[in-house]
Amino acid sequence: MEQKAPEGDASTQPLKPGRIALNVLALCFMLALLGRGLGESFTVFLKPISENFGWDRAEVVSVYSLTWLAGGLMAPVVGRLFDRYGPRTVYSLGLLLLGGAFLVASRAQALWQFQLSVGVSVGIGIAFIGNVPNAILLGRWFGPRLPTAMAVVYSAAGVGMLVLLPASQLLIDHVGWRGAYQTFGIIALCLLAPLLLLPWRLFAMGSPHIAKKANPEFVDDGWTLGSAMRHHTFWALFSTFFFTAVGMYALAAQIVAYLIDAGFPPLQAATAWGFSGIVLLFGMLGVTQLDAMIGRRPSVLLSYAISIVGIILLWLLQFYPNFWLLAAFVVTFGSMIGSRGPLITATAMKIFRGERVGTIYGTISIGSGLGSGLGAWAGGLIHDWTHSYNPVIAFALVAVVLGMIPFLVVPALRR
Repeated sequence: MEQKAPEGDASTQPLKPGRIALNVLALCFMLALLGRGLGESFTVFLKPISENFGWDRAEVVSVYSLTWLAGGLMAPVVGRLFDRYGPRTVYSLGLLLLGGAFLVASRAQALWQFQLSVGVSVGIGIAFIGNVPNAILLGRWFGPRLPTAMAVVYSAAGVGMLVLLPASQLLIDHVGWRGAYQTFGIIALCLLAPLLLLPWRLFAMGSPHIAKKANPEFVDDGWTLGSAMRHHTFWALFSTFFFTAVGMYALAAQIVAYLIDAGFPPLQAATAWGFSGIVLLFGMLGVTQLDAMIGRRPSVLLSYAISIVGIILLWLLQFYPNFWLLAAFVVTFGSMIGSRGPLITATAMKIFRGERVGTIYGTISIGSGLGSGLGAWAGGLIHDWTHSYNPVIAFALVAVVLGMIPFLVVPALRR
């Protein structure tokens, strides 16, 4: 049966599942854009905050690492809460945390206050409106098309960077970094009211067409977190998330500085890396389309191969700092950041589908959070020890290769 419009809706026509699915996708995209953009905005706040308090760069960067570490560790809790209480509660808690965290940060005076607010609290808030709840909700509406839907949502990271990083700088220029954080907090809390008024019962229900198309021979094997953790595929996906994030974030945090040291003007270096937010969208959609054409494993392996080419091009830039090599690096490396995420997500949702899929997928996602935090920290530490970017590039290359190995050797991921 077609789903009817809720009472009080201005429309008397039946609501088409396809239209509802697009509305849910748009909602997830906007929430992901907000969360990721606010998280990455700290790179703009780093310099004024460090200058304001006279802190070492490493001390301030610890706040950024805590953001993604806290978000990754919180992922299974988010999945569990989604399974039990649904999307309305989870998304609302996320906005509430973000709003409160930025308001606290606007009055922070000590490093630990930034670490607790912009680091831990913002990281948890991003997790509550991020990939774990989005993947579960979209899975109910897109079914086998989940990789495409998740590619669109993952691309929100690039759009968020393009929108909120310049916006952050404009706010800092006009009202200072404290005023900018206060503005972020107020906006997040103001968004809470319209979010609560959305038709969540309808959104959480899922598409009846997806249920009809489900495999009639499928039997819920009763996956629990414990049984999933005893299965080798769980750890294969976990390690893929972990090592890939280590490699990508070891470089991402220092790419602009590397390009400047290689001889590019600061504005050109920042603009080039910011452009990765645009090519990211095409990379994700391209890999997802390949998934439908040649299969998941070949698509994932191809994306890793392109990432490796991008890392090699980055290494060459120190010897040949020219526009064309820079453009090739941005296209190859930038387009593949996160490109595997939608496919890995869809793989996990398919293998471990059932009542506890949110908890299981959330726990697997810890690997991404741990890898992001560890990669950024390790990349900076290696550079401080060696005073060279080459060991950082080598470290990232090894990590990316380790990330692709499960898709070469694990039987469940080879099919």
